Amino acid sequence: MSPRIPDRRPLPPEFYARDTERVARGLLGCVLTTRRRGVVTAGRIVEVEAYVGPHDPAAHGFGNRRTVRNARLFGPPGTAYVYFIYGMHWCFNTVTEAAGYPAAVLVRALEPLDGLAAMRRRRGTRDDRLLCAGPARLCQALGITGTLNGAPLDGPRVTIQPPTRQTARPPSIVTSPRIGITRAADWPLRFVLAGSPWTSRPGPAA
Repeated sequence: MSPRIPDRRPLPPEFYARDTERVARGLLGCVLTTRRRGVVTAGRIVEVEAYVGPHDPAAHGFGNRRTVRNARLFGPPGTAYVYFIYGMHWCFNTVTEAAGYPAAVLVRALEPLDGLAAMRRRRGTRDDRLLCAGPARLCQALGITGTLNGAPLDGPRVTIQPPTRQTARPPSIVTSPRIGITRAADWPLRFVLAGSPWTSRPGPAA
């Protein structure tokens, strides 16, 4: 692994087995890493959205409805929920709370850290600002597809590590309504690492 990404233990399943909003806030500053065919890519999480359960009209598990598409959303905490949208894009989520309870955190943007050459090739751009600024972009950059749906987030194919010691202090977090939804559009469940230039769109004011 690149010297920029210390080889630290991934977050344990217990981290995710908590209130979804707390998990969302706690993921900011953590490092998402994928390993695909020997290629390592990684980025620091700077933007997330919480989808908080069967009472959330914007969540895939609203009303506790289970389908083939959302089955992994009802899985154990600390696993990936990866779904396809618009017939062309993947989105990556971390399953939270308890098995059988449909809640998750959508990872919306990363600060690219490792494997930038592979990210640029996959994304077809040399503008690093556009590599991981958005849920579909970051999935393409990190090689995330439906093959990771249900994968444990403590490896070997995908991991989320806690912040490095240098960034271990509680991050400054700002909130806003979630993006690109029509139901519960005013719920303040989008969380952004304050001041980050890597978000999917300009962050809300602190």
